[in-house]
Amino acid sequence: QQHLMVSGGGSVQTGGSLRLSCGLHVYAGNRHCIGWFREAPGTEREGVASMFLSSSRSYYNDSVKGRFTISQDNAKDTVYLQMDSLRTEDTGTYFCATLLPPGCPSLVRGMANYWSQGAQVTVSS
Repeated sequence: QQHLMVSGGGSVQTGGSLRLSCGLHVYAGNRHCIGWFREAPGTEREGVASMFLSSSRSYYNDSVKGRFTISQDNAKDTVYLQMDSLRTEDTGTYFCATLLPPGCPSLVRGMANYWSQGAQVTVSS
């Protein structure tokens, strides 16, 4: 059964770092683009970062540019989200998802076809 498995997350103070991992248990045909999304209470799920796996071309929400880095380890079938200089507004539940190629650059939530379970990230001041 195809699925994505996220691990990592936790609680840190502002300025701290965390890393999320997304294990890819999906067929090759669904591995064009992986995106990271987050959802805070009372808000809609928003795109954070995405990457075309074939080229490693990556895209970021303006709010995380320069602080978050998406990367992949092909040997481990894993995509990472390194989060540095964390802020309280980064708090939320984080998900990874497979994205259809047209939805990759703009992190179009409606073009995601597989979702991971959520991982909680809490940043306190």
